[in-house]
Amino acid sequence: MAAEKEERDGVPLTNLDQELFPGAGATKRDLVDYLDAVRDRIVPVLRDRPLSVVRVLRGQDKFMQKNLPKYTPEWVPRTKVWAEASHREVLYALCNDRKTLLWFANQRAVEYHPTLMTIADHDHPTHLIMDLDPPEGGAFTLAVQAARLVRQALADAGMDGAVKTSGSKGVHVFVPLDGTAATWDVAAATRAVAARAERLDPALATTAFIREDRHGKVFLDATRSGGASVVAAYSPRVRPGVPVSFPVAWDDLDDVTPADFTVHTAPALLGDRDPWAAAMPAPQKLDAGLVEEGHTIPVARVAAMHEGKRRARARRTGTPDSP
Repeated sequence: MAAEKEERDGVPLTNLDQELFPGAGATKRDLVDYLDAVRDRIVPVLRDRPLSVVRVLRGQDKFMQKNLPKYTPEWVPRTKVWAEASHREVLYALCNDRKTLLWFANQRAVEYHPTLMTIADHDHPTHLIMDLDPPEGGAFTLAVQAARLVRQALADAGMDGAVKTSGSKGVHVFVPLDGTAATWDVAAATRAVAARAERLDPALATTAFIREDRHGKVFLDATRSGGASVVAAYSPRVRPGVPVSFPVAWDDLDDVTPADFTVHTAPALLGDRDPWAAAMPAPQKLDAGLVEEGHTIPVARVAAMHEGKRRARARRTGTPDSP
């Protein structure tokens, strides 16, 4: 029996017929074939952005890789980024071409999470992003309804965005920016968009960062800003069936589910189109009203940390659990 080894664009590909991960319903070959098929659409959304990937090695749990391993070929583009949280430099890959994408696929990199900034400008995000997660056991339709609240909040501020499935349970709304707004202001505006969407239908959506405070509502996650990364359009996900994050027209959201888009089905659905590029509005100036309102809203993670400490203190002392 011949050794199971191939090569594309000078990249050796190995163990292609192994299952990608338990329950995947797909092989490593399926991953390679899919990424190769969509390369002209996924590489543009990855290009020149520090990249984190989620890999699944045989017999191991999935893990997110930021630092490039020492065995990375010299031809893989890379960049160093200072990580304030860990006080160290991180050596990120830049997936700027087919060859690098194929190398990652052979490394069992299933998910692709680029940053919101490019290496040309670390201080001005290219997009404002809202991540909408339905409650545990909640239907995808709830996330769709919440996405429409976000769209309305944006429209009220004179802005517009494109929407895609997250490849998991929810949806992502991307608003392209003109590059004049600094990270701090984009983060503030994201909080304001979430707050305004919540006010439109507080029975459906919530900005509550602490899970137990969401009470079965869709979480409007406004924390995808600053140095954050978000799964790219067309990226596969480590989920049964290997779904992919897929662009959907606003008018079609009621007619789809995340499971409709997988490494097996997406290439045929795409054909020669690039619906993410086609749906993306022109870059926009960030609305000043959103920025101003957002700076009055506490940063969710910080507020949640203080609230967690307050609740723990209340439990220890037996005092009533109220602010």
